[in-house]
Amino acid sequence: MWRIDKHILAQFDFISIILIIPLVLTSNWLINEAVPALAQKQIAYVGVAAIVFIIVFLLPIRRMSWLIPLIYWINILLLLAVEFFGTTRGMGAQRWLELPFINATIQPSEFVKPALILMLAYLINKTPPPRDGYQIKEFLILSAYILLPFILIVKEPDLGTALVLLIIGYGTLFFIGVNWKIWAVIVSGILLLSPLVYKFGLHDYQKTRIKDFISEKPSYHVQQSIIAIGSGGLSGKSKEEATQTQMKFLPIATSDFIFAFLVERTGFLGALGIILVYVLLILHLLSLSIFNSDYYIKVVTIAISFMIFVYMGVNISMTIGYAPVVGVPLPMFSYGGSSFLNFLILFAIMQNLITFQYKDMYDARGTKSFL
Repeated sequence: MWRIDKHILAQFDFISIILIIPLVLTSNWLINEAVPALAQKQIAYVGVAAIVFIIVFLLPIRRMSWLIPLIYWINILLLLAVEFFGTTRGMGAQRWLELPFINATIQPSEFVKPALILMLAYLINKTPPPRDGYQIKEFLILSAYILLPFILIVKEPDLGTALVLLIIGYGTLFFIGVNWKIWAVIVSGILLLSPLVYKFGLHDYQKTRIKDFISEKPSYHVQQSIIAIGSGGLSGKSKEEATQTQMKFLPIATSDFIFAFLVERTGFLGALGIILVYVLLILHLLSLSIFNSDYYIKVVTIAISFMIFVYMGVNISMTIGYAPVVGVPLPMFSYGGSSFLNFLILFAIMQNLITFQYKDMYDARGTKSFL
């Protein structure tokens, strides 16, 4: 009878799951207080994501690695389809594709993140960096895979998602190893070209967000968020006294500004607790990457840690007026199915790579396993 060998299961990373659970539970508690109907939907999203997690975890990813380039290029084709057949929502952003017959839409820019991370892992595993890091030829090849989806997503326009993709891609390359001279040229180029990008490359609403950020007086949304955070005090307010949320002064309290809602209800101590969970999760992922010689695991774990760090940092900074409002969710905390599903898929891939890392060795000893 087929089964998961206990030696293989012993490799499973339970720590990351333990750290994700309080994020999910706290999030659902807050969403249920604000809009109970959304909490029911969020529970459904979590259930679907858990099923997808199990399916992805049980896939023979290493043996199916030849499919990774195909998955990447399918996602690129979906981004191109958005360019020609996409639908718009609010502010003219063309980011979605309509699914025929079921009256639903998908946002391909969300799915390209795990596809890019897997593609980088595939390429780096095939050609590991030399001792002094990748040289210009290898760097340009890897950059092409990062910049192609970045350009297509910027054109939608969705600058926030595109920049997150760029940071994840180049952050991973920085960690894996690229010759320092290449980074010096890139930093110099960014400093020189930034004024031109601002003047000619940004849409008016993106410039408005930046102006709101650097102005003396923050925008209305950020003002209400700061009031909610300040009113939370040390240990927070009761549900009835959390007027910023209950009286709908705090905008988008279940998604973009859920951190402000958290602080209003639980105060400084609650915010510190959630931030600590994120920090522990990021440090744990970094340790998995640093102390592992397998490039698939190194790339996937470091990419997830960068992704969580960027999302968390931007979202929290935005709620306190230290970053422009760009609609970046608090990872595995803000309401929404696409973002949560993406993270669970990435964690399932990571768990698969770690858990079945030594599977061939166990099979060689004559032990049957599930996959």
